[in-house]
Amino acid sequence: MSTAMDSLAIHQLLGRVVYFHALLIEPALRPSAAYGPGPVCCNHRPGSGRGTAGEVLLDSAWVALFEVAATLPAHHRPCPRPDDTCCATCRVTATAAAVAAGWAQTEYRSYRRAEPAETLLRSCRLAAAARLGRVFATQHAASCPALDRLTVPEVLPGAEELPLTGELLALWDNPNAATHHPVVSWLNHCTGLDDVRRVLETRRTGS
Repeated sequence: MSTAMDSLAIHQLLGRVVYFHALLIEPALRPSAAYGPGPVCCNHRPGSGRGTAGEVLLDSAWVALFEVAATLPAHHRPCPRPDDTCCATCRVTATAAAVAAGWAQTEYRSYRRAEPAETLLRSCRLAAAARLGRVFATQHAASCPALDRLTVPEVLPGAEELPLTGELLALWDNPNAATHHPVVSWLNHCTGLDDVRRVLETRRTGS
């Protein structure tokens, strides 16, 4: 993904993540403690030398993803030795995983007033880490062995179950193909998760 149109599509989708997080997810977040660090990133292991966060992410639009993940401490699992020498791709996959799991938990709580199963959150984490990570790695030619080991789960929540999370995972499966075509267009008219819940309830009772 190196063309101008590809770059535009990626910037649009990153903007969509920030917009929906600020408008719909963040107001519904509950206070939470930090989960703790994740695994050591590629550049802090033997055989390092890949693109560093300080080099690749400087003035990058992807930094917006980190700002979103910072509001989700219960799901963000960064490298335990975070600095500018971290693998840039590892950092993106960790933040993408946090966004998807945080969105899924917040949506699930808001629509069902219950806690989601850990298997659901894990599927969202893995899918987002793999899909957003691969887009980033392709765009910046930033290979990463940890990313190569990730696989997308076969069963993922759909847009009819968790509209925000389902759309996030669907759009990043192929960002260029999704340009200007959101999976859940009616989300654009919602101003809070209560609006989303009402739409879902209306759709269920009308089916």
